[in-house]
Amino acid sequence: MEINTEQLWTLIKGYGLSLLGALAILIVGCWIAKWIRGGIHRSLEKGKMDVSLAGFLSNLAYFGLMAFFVIAALNRVGVSTGSFVAVVGAAGLAIALSLQGSLSNFASGVMLMIFRPFTVGHYIEGGGVTGSVQKVEIFTTTLLTPDNKEVIVPNSAIISSSITNYSSTGQRRVDMVFGVGYSDDLKKVRQVIEEVLATEDRILNEPATQVAVSNLGESSVDFVVRPWVNTPDYWDVMFNITEKMKLRFDEEGISIPFPQQDVHLISAPSEN
Repeated sequence: MEINTEQLWTLIKGYGLSLLGALAILIVGCWIAKWIRGGIHRSLEKGKMDVSLAGFLSNLAYFGLMAFFVIAALNRVGVSTGSFVAVVGAAGLAIALSLQGSLSNFASGVMLMIFRPFTVGHYIEGGGVTGSVQKVEIFTTTLLTPDNKEVIVPNSAIISSSITNYSSTGQRRVDMVFGVGYSDDLKKVRQVIEEVLATEDRILNEPATQVAVSNLGESSVDFVVRPWVNTPDYWDVMFNITEKMKLRFDEEGISIPFPQQDVHLISAPSEN
């Protein structure tokens, strides 16, 4: 028993201070890591960064600092950390190679949250999908299509293609084309078009609406009609004007040509 007590006392004297030092490193390091995490999170939020990205970056800093303090504590008690760091590095490389697609989506998500080409509620076209943005997360973006389908798009697909944001400016131009016959009075047609447009209160006065002859086609004279509306009114105005224009053309006797083909039959001379 005396031998064991002496050995224990020797161990305490030899390693006690090291253990206390390692424990102090862990306690102080944990406090420092939490303090830095909170400071980073508050700074990113003040910079109006996305909440999910701010939380991820602050947690990433926290775990990175904790890994540093754990290695420092192990080194304090005499544990060789060189091989440990090498194993962690090799494991990290293996994980990175196996998760290339996920890492690409993650990097794309960070770019979307930093540069913010769109926000929740915007109507966009990206990654081959058109819809309203519901959620922007680290790996994916969720869009709601006009027919109420929820589509989850990988962020790498969005960032690797062009992004069309229909909501960023608040106003959109409705592009419509109406064809009339060559025999119709163009001045009357223009007057009728302007009268129909005047019945739609959702059309903006500025920018001004454009009505012009754009093309002399094979079977029709084409008018382009380009009114400006607030973005939420785009589809309603386009559908309403199209229907009203057809009804008014019918009332005024204005023809709307459609492709036609004349077939001439030639009888072959009969043989006697």
